[in-house]
Amino acid sequence: MVTGAEATVAVVAAPGPDQLAYEVVDVFASRPFSGNQLAVVLDAGRLSTEQCQTLAAEFGYSESTFVSPPSDDSADYRVRIFTPQTELPFAGHPSVGTAHTLVRLGRLPAGVLRQECGAGVVDVEVEGDGARLTGGSVSRRPGPDVAALAAAVGLTAADATGRPAHLVGCGIDFAQLEVRPGALARAVPDPAALDALLPGVQGGVSLLAWDAGTCTGTVRVLAAGLGWHEDPATGSAALGTGIWLAAEGLAGDGVTAYRLFQGEAVGRPSELAGRVVVAGGAVTEVSVAGGVRPIASGTVRVPAC
Repeated sequence: MVTGAEATVAVVAAPGPDQLAYEVVDVFASRPFSGNQLAVVLDAGRLSTEQCQTLAAEFGYSESTFVSPPSDDSADYRVRIFTPQTELPFAGHPSVGTAHTLVRLGRLPAGVLRQECGAGVVDVEVEGDGARLTGGSVSRRPGPDVAALAAAVGLTAADATGRPAHLVGCGIDFAQLEVRPGALARAVPDPAALDALLPGVQGGVSLLAWDAGTCTGTVRVLAAGLGWHEDPATGSAALGTGIWLAAEGLAGDGVTAYRLFQGEAVGRPSELAGRVVVAGGAVTEVSVAGGVRPIASGTVRVPAC
């Protein structure tokens, strides 16, 4: 048992030559042990793609990030984002969680950070116990047939509201489908059907039960990068929801704030605060914000591969 003055002393060893420091945080979380888990591996510029993928599989979270100095002079840092199966060019909760972690650790000052990722350089504003991510270039394309998409997630055309599906995103696209509230809990993905229906879509499917009166929605996101398993909180899909709202006339010219609730179905309740700016019917900016809760820190071995 440590007592007296010894109890006030904490010695933290620096990572050895075959180790890297990491942090675990919960993102889009109103409290610890909710939201979406994220491992942030620091000083990871020397890692190969294979080493990053091995560590992401070891952590087993929906995403892990690997931080290094930027290659773009306009950026403050570079991040690579990996699911346990694949690398993504862009993702929401990894961007929010990584930026907040770098500020919390004193590596960068609070305010607007410039993050370099596979989709380019994006802004993340860190303030207090959370951060706001602004999406990059807006993408909107016609989505698949509503009945076919509904069937691929175990629902029927009658479970959808009748609005068309759109492929939308700001660096990574999601198929957005509005469904009736009672149908949301019954959705079950058919991976083979989704692969056939959405070839090349890196994001996945966002199922939305929308309440226009309160400008809030409940969502379930089936992520392609997770083998069509469910994601607890998906910032990139929330950005796509803002684009979808504008496309369907649910967000008019000016600034529309919206709030999304996600993760209850997998025991990780999450809250995402979106904001979309529309001018002349076109989306000019979309962003998403949420809380970040530190959970753990430590060192991890560098894989030999």
